[in-house]
Amino acid sequence: MSAPAIEATGLVKHYGETVALGGLDLEVPVGTVLGMLGPNGAGKTTAVRILTTLLRPDAGRATVAGFDVAEDADRVRSRIGLTGQYAAVDEHLTGHENVTMVGRLSGLGKAQARARADELLDRFGLADAAHRATKGYSGGMRRRLDLAASLVASPDIVFLDEPTTGLDPASRLGLWEVIREVVALGTTVLLTTQYLEEADSLADEILVIDQGREIALGTATKLKADVGGETVAVELVDTSRLEDARAALVGVAGGEVWVDERQGRLSFPAHGDAGRLAATVRALDGAGIAVADLSLRRPSLDDVFLNLTGRAASEAAADAATPTEASVA
Repeated sequence: MSAPAIEATGLVKHYGETVALGGLDLEVPVGTVLGMLGPNGAGKTTAVRILTTLLRPDAGRATVAGFDVAEDADRVRSRIGLTGQYAAVDEHLTGHENVTMVGRLSGLGKAQARARADELLDRFGLADAAHRATKGYSGGMRRRLDLAASLVASPDIVFLDEPTTGLDPASRLGLWEVIREVVALGTTVLLTTQYLEEADSLADEILVIDQGREIALGTATKLKADVGGETVAVELVDTSRLEDARAALVGVAGGEVWVDERQGRLSFPAHGDAGRLAATVRALDGAGIAVADLSLRRPSLDDVFLNLTGRAASEAAADAATPTEASVA
């Protein structure tokens, strides 16, 4: 078997008394996508910055494309592409000039850099805007341009740090297609994201981290299976009564009831008992709580996150960034 494209053991990073990474391990086989999932402050960006040689770990070791990120930083940089949380484009240059410039800085000749810019802008649907100043580009166009620039030197490994943050749903789906094209060409991808559906759609394996540590690792199917069977999901007419509903449903659930305050929803494992739906209605009716929607559904990655952290990903992602991430944003 070939060596992993990315491998890290015991990565530790502190910012003062704040633990950004507390001994993180990860491994990404060649030609696959690892989705690193977690809320703001989980340590995702810190991990990416260490793996792309922008930051030195306080402890631990990592290799990318077979090279140590601390001892062989130049060799690592020559083999990777990086798209950060914010599109790194020069607004005063055209899209073509931006990509060509990155190609030249990556060591390509003038003609080769221009040819690669033509190829990538066409592939990513930016050919018509190639010779327009990027200050007029939409958010989705900027993200696609940033990804094109990260690929201009044909890197073996690409790091995508929350590449779709702030995009509208249509732009996000469009960028997903671009990422799939990149992976189909054999590129290895490490993708950090706050979006559960993004990890579910793109990643071969998902690493869930929180507070700088791994809390789960596996395929989306495995992580969902670990949660259990089907889930009872309840939405209330009056979301101010979520805690009342939780208390009323503890007996029905036979254990913990998860509360997603932002979605105004409660959920708990059905344990194969369809009769829990009727029992849920009776319990809430007895407490004088009106139900807007009640369903029996298969586990999602949101259920995984709730089960692992005790909070919904939508709630965690909306929390203000801690110094762990804010200090390196």
